[in-house]
Amino acid sequence: MLIFVIAYHAETTLRQVLERIPRTFLSDVECEVLVVDDASTDRTFDIGCEFRDAHPEMRLTVLRNLFNQGYGGNQKVGYAYAIAHEFDFVAMVHGDGQYAPEVLPLLAEPLLTGRADAVFGSRMLTRWGALCGGMPLYKFIGNHVLTACQNALLGTRLSEFHSGYRLYSVAALKRIPLRLNSNDFHFDTEIIIQLVNANQRIAELPIPTYYGDEICHVNGLKYAKDVLTATLQNALHRIGFMYQRRFDTGEESSLDYTLKLGYPSSHSYAFALVPEGASVLDIGSGRVRIARELLQKGCRVSLVDSRKPDPCDGTTDKLEVHVQDLNAEPQFDVEQDYILLLDVIEQVASPEDFLEALRKKLDLRPRTLILTTPNVAFFVQRVMLALGEFNYGKSGILDRTHARLFTFRSISQLLRDCGFRIREVRGVPAPFPKVVGNGVIGRLMIAGNLAAIALSKTLFSYQICIVAESTPDVDHVLQTARGAERERVLDAKSQVRL
Repeated sequence: MLIFVIAYHAETTLRQVLERIPRTFLSDVECEVLVVDDASTDRTFDIGCEFRDAHPEMRLTVLRNLFNQGYGGNQKVGYAYAIAHEFDFVAMVHGDGQYAPEVLPLLAEPLLTGRADAVFGSRMLTRWGALCGGMPLYKFIGNHVLTACQNALLGTRLSEFHSGYRLYSVAALKRIPLRLNSNDFHFDTEIIIQLVNANQRIAELPIPTYYGDEICHVNGLKYAKDVLTATLQNALHRIGFMYQRRFDTGEESSLDYTLKLGYPSSHSYAFALVPEGASVLDIGSGRVRIARELLQKGCRVSLVDSRKPDPCDGTTDKLEVHVQDLNAEPQFDVEQDYILLLDVIEQVASPEDFLEALRKKLDLRPRTLILTTPNVAFFVQRVMLALGEFNYGKSGILDRTHARLFTFRSISQLLRDCGFRIREVRGVPAPFPKVVGNGVIGRLMIAGNLAAIALSKTLFSYQICIVAESTPDVDHVLQTARGAERERVLDAKSQVRL
């Protein structure tokens, strides 16, 4: 394990902090101590070197940044050291003595036993302990308020987001893009967000609170603004409103493929629009998302997708599956009464050709088409565009897989041009419960979005849902007309013979 002591202007406290690290812990766990001085203008670096020279029994490395990197930037240096030297774990201790080194063995236990990927020392787990330890009342209240807001936006239940006593599995650090984080004090918040997005296990344990005469370098109001901004940006990133590369851990994008039922969404609308026992053709749902629910509704479901669906509780055995490139000419027949195009039309290279080819597969019998697609005119996208932002990401309206983007007017016109008669057009709210859960907050956000959609569908709808009815292609009408003519001639000849 690497014990990483972050130090800045700590000449009066660094020696005591190093002395307080339990020596038995250093030997039992095979620890190395790393002190990184962030370009202090006092004797912090010299004191670290003097302590190293006076204690050859301790594996101690002392580094000094030539230029000040900031609180977050200095952490990046220590974590880069831990990764480069292939440590299993890293524990961050502050050189100002605010966090007790004596509790390191207690905090390390969940990591060493494999029960957590990160461990945070929390000053809020002991009731009133922080105040008794000297935390100013305004900081105590601010800590609780910020933590409550962050828990609501992240769907977590941490007692404290703002403790600097952190221990990490190095494997967990490798999984997150921590180098993209801020060099400022809200680095601690950003790394929590990344761990949550990467589905890493976080444990909290109580620690004592100590406030001495150390100098606080944190601007409280700026810190609160930065923390809330980062947390809100992540919420928008997870919903798909605003792509944030530093919060892209490769795990949270899977949220986009989970079924959105239990609240107003594109999936719940489509599910409600299909009657029980109907025959359904689901195009582009290779993950068997809504097909499983429709089967439970007694529907007969066929799938068309560019890849074979993954087996899912035996569901695929009950489906008729056609595997083909959706950009190619359809190689399947359409006998079903309902056709689902849920978040598909924006991903094909030529939506016009796709819909026209699909229509040619239909006969005179009207079919019901249920189509959903993102609304590029959503107000968030308009605001971001006004600010000069138009960034594609891994999910949401500006998903990298989206080849074409639509407004209510453009998708309706496309369907009319391709021979479909519009029966209903709905605005779909953003899937807030995917991020904050389907509790009170999630339901309130959905209700607010629905109220806004009632005022302006084009401005406040996150997605577009259209129900359309097919009309026969003119070539098919001509063929059936010729068939009717031939039958009439044959009937006339048979009458003459009689």
